[in-house]
Amino acid sequence: MSSLELNHSLSSNTDEDNKDDFPEGGLKGWGVVVGSFCGSFSVFGIINSTAILLQYFEEHQLKDYSPGQIGWIFGFALFLTFFCGAPIGPIFDAYGPRVLIASGSVLLIASMFLLGLCTQYWHFFIVYSVLNGIGGCLINTPCIASIGHYFLRKRGNATGIAMTSGSIGGIIFPLMLQRLFPMVGFAWATRILGFILVFLLGMANLLVRSRLPRKKIVSLKKVSPDLTVFKDLPFLFVTLGIFLMEWGIFVPLTYISTYVTSHGQSANFGFQILAIMNAGSFFGRFFAGLVADMIGRMNTLICSIAMCVVACLALWLPAGNSTPMIIVFSVIFGFVSGSNLSLSPVCVGQLCKTEHYGRYFATCWMFVAFGTLTGLPIAGQILTAMDGNYSGLIVFAGVSYIAALACLIAARVLAVGWRIRIIY
Repeated sequence: MSSLELNHSLSSNTDEDNKDDFPEGGLKGWGVVVGSFCGSFSVFGIINSTAILLQYFEEHQLKDYSPGQIGWIFGFALFLTFFCGAPIGPIFDAYGPRVLIASGSVLLIASMFLLGLCTQYWHFFIVYSVLNGIGGCLINTPCIASIGHYFLRKRGNATGIAMTSGSIGGIIFPLMLQRLFPMVGFAWATRILGFILVFLLGMANLLVRSRLPRKKIVSLKKVSPDLTVFKDLPFLFVTLGIFLMEWGIFVPLTYISTYVTSHGQSANFGFQILAIMNAGSFFGRFFAGLVADMIGRMNTLICSIAMCVVACLALWLPAGNSTPMIIVFSVIFGFVSGSNLSLSPVCVGQLCKTEHYGRYFATCWMFVAFGTLTGLPIAGQILTAMDGNYSGLIVFAGVSYIAALACLIAARVLAVGWRIRIIY
């Protein structure tokens, strides 16, 4: 079989009869992308500002707690954001995105307005971990899955555009909080953030919609994870790869601010370095979507993860007190890791028919959620065990990326063989 024939057969994972029905754009299609952009801005803008909140909590409300203990607050929020996708995926398939996004909007906005009132560890756990985590999941899953209803050939690009919003939020929110914390205090700074979410999530509620026929839920079993899909070995290895990738990506995103302050930099530089990293991520997500539609989504993700390994172990690990080295690492890691989250959903989507995408997406992220739950606490414990030395934490991130790379290469080989030229 020629490469052209094999590429054609790979594309038949979706229904051939429905293949020409995808709008690949149009007013409704791009409206969904804009709505998903606003929803992802709200969810991932906050997630990409985790380093700022971690630094503030460590210095103020939770200064008596270890990095590992504080890491559970953010880890559990990430866990709920991804784990709750297991039942939400089939609910989206059955009822569409409207009720899910509206419910998530209420929880996410409430989380931001209540965060300024928190003083105890358990306050943060309930308000940030639970409300923010569940709210983020109710918004994230339908936003991403809805794009798959309107795009097939351009799905990588469309999803990449929507997911750039998280990077933009990761630029704007840290710089905004840098100014607001000393001006109005933590409580009003987070309330102002809440008002911004009101506008963004209002747009998401108006614009995000589904297109394909609804699939009724006939039993509770239909909303549970479909573990039988793990019999598909490429899907199994992709899921393992994304799990390990989550261990790797959130370590720099969460600890870069405390890293630079612990190496003699100012708190303001800690805010700015996170914005620099997210700026690199913005361009990485956008260009990764374009490249993915040309050379293949899995191929692009594999290349980006390989470069993440180099960034962590060759740039961050020896950086020490070098400000130029830290800036170079932040720009490069931000750029090459930008595709980690934006391409993962479309890599899962190409393994199944479009009408089953919600279930595959949800089942994958149910498993991946345990990576987000454990990654930050493990990194925090490593940091504590090494008395504040970040080398072990950096090696943990690098090794996680190496293992993720091996799993994704295995998935590609199982699906299409060793031929490098195949678009996959």
